[in-house]
Amino acid sequence: MTRSLATLTDLVAAVRQAIDVRTGWTDTAELVADQLRAHLPGPGILTSDQRLGRPDRVAGHLLHAEPDGRFSILGLVWRPGQTTRIHDHITWCVVGVLSGIEHEELFDEALNPIGTRDNPPGEVSGFAPPGDIHRIRNVGDEIAISLHIYGTDITRVGSSARRYYN
Repeated sequence: MTRSLATLTDLVAAVRQAIDVRTGWTDTAELVADQLRAHLPGPGILTSDQRLGRPDRVAGHLLHAEPDGRFSILGLVWRPGQTTRIHDHITWCVVGVLSGIEHEELFDEALNPIGTRDNPPGEVSGFAPPGDIHRIRNVGDEIAISLHIYGTDITRVGSSARRYYN
């Protein structure tokens, strides 16, 4: 078994433990974030081809979907300049940056900017609706890679975004 597979296996087991506490979304996001900090893999969790990204959009790679639908883990690859639209989520989400820097803009429910942060490698954050409206972009000159853990099976729902805003 490669190091990346062992790391993913350990992370999946740790996320299961956090979710088994059976608490609210905000607390679950915090518990899962703690586990991701303890088990944060390197960019090698993705293949060299996956780490290239896509020229037309942020590339998402499903790494795990829990059979009962409780969570899924995706690796996202952001080429320089790639961004999301302003959006919120259908469930809790935890993000860990593996390489590059992700610039995040935060908004209130009226879409007023309420803050920004640059998330370097090793940074982990978790959040849950409401209060999860944001936009992420790669403002650097290199590819950025992040791991996203969502409180649903993303393959069943198609997207973690609940709404997109103009």
